[in-house]
Amino acid sequence: MRSLLAALLCVLVAAPPANAHTRPVEDLDAATIPQLVRRLDAGTLTAVDLTRAYLRRIETVDRKVRSVVAVNPEALAQAAESDRRRRQGRARGPMDGIPVLLKDNIDTRSTGTTAGSRALRVPPRDDAELVRRLRAAGAVVLGKTNLSEWANFRSTTSTSGWSAVGGQTNNPHVLDRNPCGSSSGSGAAVAASLAQVAVGTETDGSIVCPAGQNGVVGLKPTLGRVSGDGVVPISSRQDTAGPMARHVVDAAILMSALEGRGVDYAAGLGSATLRGKRVGVWRLAGRNAEADRVVREAVDVLRRSGAVVVEVELPYQAEVGAVEFPALITEFKHDLERYLRTRPGAPKTLAELIAFNEADPVELGKFGQELFLEAAKAPPITDPGYVEQRRTATSLARRSIDEVLAGHRLDVIMAPTNGPAWRTEYGRGDAYELGSSTPAAVSGYPNATVPAGFAGSLPIGVSFMAGHGADARVLGIAAAFERAADARRAPGYSPS
Repeated sequence: MRSLLAALLCVLVAAPPANAHTRPVEDLDAATIPQLVRRLDAGTLTAVDLTRAYLRRIETVDRKVRSVVAVNPEALAQAAESDRRRRQGRARGPMDGIPVLLKDNIDTRSTGTTAGSRALRVPPRDDAELVRRLRAAGAVVLGKTNLSEWANFRSTTSTSGWSAVGGQTNNPHVLDRNPCGSSSGSGAAVAASLAQVAVGTETDGSIVCPAGQNGVVGLKPTLGRVSGDGVVPISSRQDTAGPMARHVVDAAILMSALEGRGVDYAAGLGSATLRGKRVGVWRLAGRNAEADRVVREAVDVLRRSGAVVVEVELPYQAEVGAVEFPALITEFKHDLERYLRTRPGAPKTLAELIAFNEADPVELGKFGQELFLEAAKAPPITDPGYVEQRRTATSLARRSIDEVLAGHRLDVIMAPTNGPAWRTEYGRGDAYELGSSTPAAVSGYPNATVPAGFAGSLPIGVSFMAGHGADARVLGIAAAFERAADARRAPGYSPS
């Protein structure tokens, strides 16, 4: 990757800027897409210069973080084309010329797609639908980010952020701490300002946990809002791609492009308020003292901002937990084998993939493939037992949110997203203490996480979830909370 990146940085390096008044972005960490667009429109910044700045950060900063597994050889050319469109008055909207990184389970012809596995080294035949939508919006596809291999669905003792292709991604706040998964590279890269925004994917927690643990914003959208075509699956019944960003407004703008249906999720965010909003607080108290403190501080922010806070508990969580995993095991085998049939040069069945891993010198070096072995024995999706598991999981997860929202006349439910990041270690799996992702993940409802505080140097986020299709609502409340709390800070790259 590094030699390709060096070559990319040489491209156009001798070319004069499009405007003599162009100047670099002095603080990429603080810059928002609306601010960048104003400069692009005014001619004081070019998409080429912005893309080059992010490529330089990948070359330097990512040596510590190890979040980017491939850079796009077409990135600077895409940026130059964006600059030409803008000079001709043909800019395609707020994502035109904005560099974006993609999780490496999203199909791209130019950079390949591996899901972290050496078994998928032959590139896919086509881009994923969401990539086509990003290109239609004028975005600059900067490259691919590392992930927990197979979206953390290979082993019962897997370590988040590790893949056979990309190695171990580190948390940029404290480098020996874990970035959470499976969208570990996307969360860490955005936190480290290696791109303006990134795309992650989630089945249950894989956007919101890495966003929370790396101190950035993440949106797990309503299921179906973003196309899953060309995304390596766990389960089409829960999987969705979604935006990750340093600022809620940027996540909203990226969400509009990913959905591609003309909805402007950023509209009105500047005037969004917490005043008069009814917020249910699901504390999940007693699991981590620092997370409990951050939630208390977040509640204080809500009350000072005029929100009405209601203490709530979400019902049916044990019942959902009992059936979600066995349903996912069945769906994984069915959906993954359907996807593998689209990939040239790849194993076509889970059994073939298991055999590949057993023969490969790297794949099983850190942990095993217990989940693959279990999924290989799973019943078909026509099995009545499975059908009842999925029906129960989805219906009870939806009821857990719908009944609490209606019963207390709430706008949203707030919960801690994560505890402090654990030390990355191999052999015993991730040291999760708490997470609130399951109700929204299994129901298919939207869930937005925002930085809320720190445990020492380690970020903790809070999540806002609501009912089906309430993506704009949770983004609005997330934006209002973001302004009131002002909790995010740039990572310090501490070694320990």
